[in-house]
Amino acid sequence: MNYTEQDISTIEEAEKFNDLPESISGNETLESLEDQDIPEHIKDFVGIDELEHRNFTGGAFWQKIPAFSEITEEEFLDTKFQNKHTVRKVKKLEELVKGLVNDKFLEEVKAGMERAPMNLSISPYILSLIDWEDPWNDPLRIQFIPINSGFKKDHPKLTLDSLAEQGDSPVDGLVHRYFDKVLFLPLDVCPVYCRFCTRSYAIGGNTESVDKLRFRNAPDNWKKAFAYIASRPEIEDVVISGGDAYMLVPDRLRLIGEILLEIPHVRRMRFASKGPAVMPMKILTDTAWTEALVDIVNLGRKKGKEVVLHTHFNSANEITDITRRSMLHLFQKGVTVRNQSVLIKGVNDTPESMIELIRKLSYMNVQPYYVYQHDMVPGTEDMRTSVKQTVALEKAVRGVTAGFNTPLFVTDAPGGGGKRDVHSYDFYDETTGISVYRSPSVDDSKLYLYFDPIDTLPAEGRKLWEDETLHDRLIENAVTNSGYAALEPVL
Repeated sequence: MNYTEQDISTIEEAEKFNDLPESISGNETLESLEDQDIPEHIKDFVGIDELEHRNFTGGAFWQKIPAFSEITEEEFLDTKFQNKHTVRKVKKLEELVKGLVNDKFLEEVKAGMERAPMNLSISPYILSLIDWEDPWNDPLRIQFIPINSGFKKDHPKLTLDSLAEQGDSPVDGLVHRYFDKVLFLPLDVCPVYCRFCTRSYAIGGNTESVDKLRFRNAPDNWKKAFAYIASRPEIEDVVISGGDAYMLVPDRLRLIGEILLEIPHVRRMRFASKGPAVMPMKILTDTAWTEALVDIVNLGRKKGKEVVLHTHFNSANEITDITRRSMLHLFQKGVTVRNQSVLIKGVNDTPESMIELIRKLSYMNVQPYYVYQHDMVPGTEDMRTSVKQTVALEKAVRGVTAGFNTPLFVTDAPGGGGKRDVHSYDFYDETTGISVYRSPSVDDSKLYLYFDPIDTLPAEGRKLWEDETLHDRLIENAVTNSGYAALEPVL
């Protein structure tokens, strides 16, 4: 095998150990092994590229943005700076990246925003990490900034609230789908707005294409939700999302945590936030917010209850040394952090990109938990992959690291079926792109269907979907072939 210079230096470093000791006591240090022999290597040394996940972007990377060229680290790490300079208008984006991109790109963004279901909102942190030499293909740009030429026609079976959350809402801002779990949505704002947001029907302000339902950030509006949870003894698990828990002021974060922990049957709480991926410095510099979170975690531990933080990294490109320091801070404070990714074309849909993300998360003590099949969200057909592609990716990822750090690839079944292992379909037609799932724990009388993006289908499948008169027949065939024709498909 041919070794690079980096490989050779790694081998030489390892071969400094000589002569195994007869015994090693508990008081021995690593230095005591310097003169020890090591067993013969039975595997080749890995190349330096295999350890890339241990490297974290450092330095003043934000200074490549002309407007931030004089911004110090202390200023950039200030959450107030991040909030103040968050880009919410195309005109502001144009001002910040002037000279970095051409007019064609900016015109594409302007036209894209007129069609997007989500408003523009992108933090200086993320803005600074985009590769402005090639923004068209950058994985961060793809997630947050639409371009007009990227849009594809929505699938004919796509709906605005594809997961049917409103149908499982006993009160506004609360979803009760699973037997022992509820999703609490106390607010409708986020530190950034993702193009692919499942709750584009509610999150952020109205756009030209969507008139939003609103979740109000007000304790008086939360009382009904708390009362409902307290009245249902089967509820043991509460996810606090929105919107984004990052946007709750410390007092309201504490209020939610303390009230829910007082309910005897609530045993588990998860605060959900995109924040660590898009504004990690808040954990380091907004000490009041971080202390509130840590206090709730500690209060839960005293009560014998689990309180954790669930976050949302999609690309290793989102992760810097600021992220590493933030996650280390939470780890040292005893806060468990798990990650839920969305599978996005051009972002993390290759084995290489997904494996790098998983290893990097694991290295900084963030547990890869879920990878979601991209939900059927308006205006995002260019971002979705087929179930076939996802199953192949799952196979490639399995075994690259420890099982507890290997995420579960899931489909959140449209129509309210909940999370199903992506490969657990009862029938899947690669030609029509229809996959059929059952969810007995949610409703054993129904079938839930996911539809691949039409542009990922073979020519025969694309042609079938061109004829609207065939759509019902395609679905009927899939249901029949699933072996559950007696069950009702949710459409």
